[in-house]
Amino acid sequence: MQDPGLPSLNALRAFEAAGRGLSFRAAADALGVTQGAVAQQVRGLEAQLGLALFHRLPKGLSLTDAGVRYLAEVQGAFETIRRATADLRQHPQALRLSVTPSFASKWLLPRLPSFAESHPGMDLHIHASEAVSPLGAGGVDLAVRQLSGPLTGGLRADLLFAGQVIAVASPDLMRGRVLPLAQGEFAAFALLDDAHGHWPAFLGPDVRPVTAALRFNQTALAIDAAIAGQGIALASRCLVADALASARLVQVSAQVLQTGRDFYVVSQRLAHLPEPVRALRDWLLAEARQEVGA
Repeated sequence: MQDPGLPSLNALRAFEAAGRGLSFRAAADALGVTQGAVAQQVRGLEAQLGLALFHRLPKGLSLTDAGVRYLAEVQGAFETIRRATADLRQHPQALRLSVTPSFASKWLLPRLPSFAESHPGMDLHIHASEAVSPLGAGGVDLAVRQLSGPLTGGLRADLLFAGQVIAVASPDLMRGRVLPLAQGEFAAFALLDDAHGHWPAFLGPDVRPVTAALRFNQTALAIDAAIAGQGIALASRCLVADALASARLVQVSAQVLQTGRDFYVVSQRLAHLPEPVRALRDWLLAEARQEVGA
């Protein structure tokens, strides 16, 4: 319901256009409507205000004293709306992405310049946490998580990477060794463990390390320790792809452990996902496809 104290926006636009050009015809051309429609809107506005805004002259219009004052105020109001709209476009609503700390540091951060270049002006906030924040109002817009089963509660999951864990180490640590290592050779090295605890499944029950294991609460820390030559780490292939490509790490075993927990982009299952959210989701998926296909 329209506020009785406020004239209609169409009437104000008609008045402002007519006042600017002092012509109903010029106002009609500017607004893409008929001259009669402009005149009717102005008459309705004058009736609501209870005073005349224009003198109707044989060869055009002139503003009354009230019309001069009102036009200045209306034009100022329209300019305020234009500035507010431009400012809103320059400062878009924040786009919130939740990822685990290891995925953030080892996969996402090196690729963010590509996202910034292809999506200039997008206000991306990254929340790195193991905790799963709720999606939607008050939570996050997208999340990257490892999942082992279908989602419920109106959520959609798009596959990023299969949950493939491999063994990696510094090339310096492997100097003099013939790769891939035999299963029994792992016992001679420090095994860098993380919160996932994949070593027993990877090695089997018969391999007992001689050197004490180092344990970290984040996979990224185990990867960094491996790069520093402190032992052999197990990590998801996607998290060590960059270090392998740059030869900071080498894969030391042909074995690949399928964890059953794959990486997914999680979003709300909406018929019309907001454009910035869809753009970020599509970019993540495209980057993953490019890496898998490389």
